[in-house]
Amino acid sequence: MVNPDFSLEHAAPHLPVCGVDEAGRGPWAGPVVAGAVILNPANIPEGLNDSKKLTAKRRDALFDVINEVAQVGVGIATVQEIDDVNILQATFLAMRRAIEALPSQPAYALIDGNKVPPHLICEAEAIVKGDGRSVSIAAASIIAKVTRDRIMVTLAQQFPGYGWERNAGYGVKAHQEGLNRLGVTPHHRVSFKPIHKMLYQGN
Repeated sequence: MVNPDFSLEHAAPHLPVCGVDEAGRGPWAGPVVAGAVILNPANIPEGLNDSKKLTAKRRDALFDVINEVAQVGVGIATVQEIDDVNILQATFLAMRRAIEALPSQPAYALIDGNKVPPHLICEAEAIVKGDGRSVSIAAASIIAKVTRDRIMVTLAQQFPGYGWERNAGYGVKAHQEGLNRLGVTPHHRVSFKPIHKMLYQGN
């Protein structure tokens, strides 16, 4: 297995470089969250990797370390924004906000995925599977995932019965059962087919 490294950052035409990634494009409920991280090349946390390849405990530990030693920005697009502009555009919005939230402005951004969001404050390139190739994107994926998971735990306390503290709003069985039993909440994405169907079936 190849672990992410700093070579894409070294190859970037301008410095400083930030890595950008998102969490929460697929769930039926909750916001989409993006992280942007500028790492200090002299102090890169050990064990950075795609957040999906790490345990929750490891992610939480790295989340704290990244916040201590790197520049971090977080951007959020709400459920309302997702429903208004669609999930792809809302993801771009969250990524833009994350970059703009960094303590200092990056000169270049490495974006996880195959598309660069429009209207960024710096030049950027898209890196497919970037969270497994760039430590900056890996760090951003951890920031985005942990931040979003914590938001979903808080929402689960306000709206119990959907299992969001465990499933982060994804359409798993416990979530489906909660929907059938309790109905749709204000935190559900109405533009997503399963939720839309529940609200409008038979109308």
